[in-house]
Amino acid sequence: MLDRRLIRDDPARVRLGLRRRSLDDGIVDDFLALDARYRAAVTALDSAKADRNRLSAEFAKAKAGGTDAVAALRAESASVGDAIKALETGTAELDEQLNLLLTGIPNLLADDVPDGRDESANVVVRRVLEPTRFDFEPKHHWDIGERLRILDFERGVSLARSRFTVLAGDGARLNRALANFFLEQNRTAGFTEISPPVLVNRETVQATGHLSKFADAMFAVEGGELFLSPTSEVQLVNMHRGEILDGGDLPVRYTACTLCFRSEAGAAGKDTRGLVRQHQFEKVEMVGLCAPDQSASLHEQIVGQAESLLQALELPYRVVLLCAGDTGFASQKTFDLEVWLPGQNAYREISSCSNCGDFQARRAAIRYRSAPKARPEFVHTLNGSGLALGRTLVAVLENYQQADGSVRVPAVLQSYMGGTEIIGPRV
Repeated sequence: MLDRRLIRDDPARVRLGLRRRSLDDGIVDDFLALDARYRAAVTALDSAKADRNRLSAEFAKAKAGGTDAVAALRAESASVGDAIKALETGTAELDEQLNLLLTGIPNLLADDVPDGRDESANVVVRRVLEPTRFDFEPKHHWDIGERLRILDFERGVSLARSRFTVLAGDGARLNRALANFFLEQNRTAGFTEISPPVLVNRETVQATGHLSKFADAMFAVEGGELFLSPTSEVQLVNMHRGEILDGGDLPVRYTACTLCFRSEAGAAGKDTRGLVRQHQFEKVEMVGLCAPDQSASLHEQIVGQAESLLQALELPYRVVLLCAGDTGFASQKTFDLEVWLPGQNAYREISSCSNCGDFQARRAAIRYRSAPKARPEFVHTLNGSGLALGRTLVAVLENYQQADGSVRVPAVLQSYMGGTEIIGPRV
């Protein structure tokens, strides 16, 4: 969440940030009005506590001197005590209302994020490798996978419902190979591997802003007290919730491969076939926690690490800087990596790498000390997919397809598949 003092001291900046996202800035006025009431309540509470302290001192003197004022002071002190309890309750309620308002205000965008309402205003930063061309008509991954009997969409629906898929044989092996390759590459780059729970509690998803971002997109259990995680960014950021880290240990970098779940998988009628948009999918995630002056360079490292995975797989892709209207709720600045899919004749997102500044850290109360006795400061949190397995599987099937319907296994994955070079039809 944003710092209350920022909204209080520079409301114009927050209003501009909301307008850049094409959002109503009226919430700033709501916050300022409520904040004024809260601060007035705090002042009244402090004054009442000062009165209580004064009365306590007078009562002690009166009691020691045996004066007739003891009874009156006792009654007045009791009255002030009742007033303090009422003020404490009222102040706490106003504080809770302020926090609730704050959870609805998105992060402020970085200055170099381009303006724009939607993805049409995103800026292509660079392209790597030319789109794959064939001397035959390339097929969609679902046609390739069904013919090779490595993707079973019908059984996925039979076992669960639409947008669930069964991977079989070399499809499952290729998926596992991708996960192992990504995790090993990330580990070599300095990311510590984590295997977290898939179920997370409400406090955990609130801390990263995902109840705002994916409120209608998460599978909830136990009456909404637990959620199936939409991304392991949630768990990895919350590894240090409520902690004060040693500045000498920063940056902290984590990676994890987990199942992810999203109940509302995109717009109705979009990507209804294939693996691009599923209710259940696997993703290797990267998360970093760092000091503010390390933030920009760590963002570059996460983007670079995700790019290195695509380069190792020799997949054509482009890097896109998201515009204001397309940048996520918790992010200051986001780069998307979009991989080329010959079957769709288009680039599609395969990784999203975001710098969230101290937005998530404020919610999660994650701080650090730059020196042993220094005042704690909030860390910056960053995240990026490294990479989404389902979409990488799609990219491999479509870019490595052969005229006879088989699929070549990328060279870097062959050792993870026992030396398999070609995925051909199953007998």
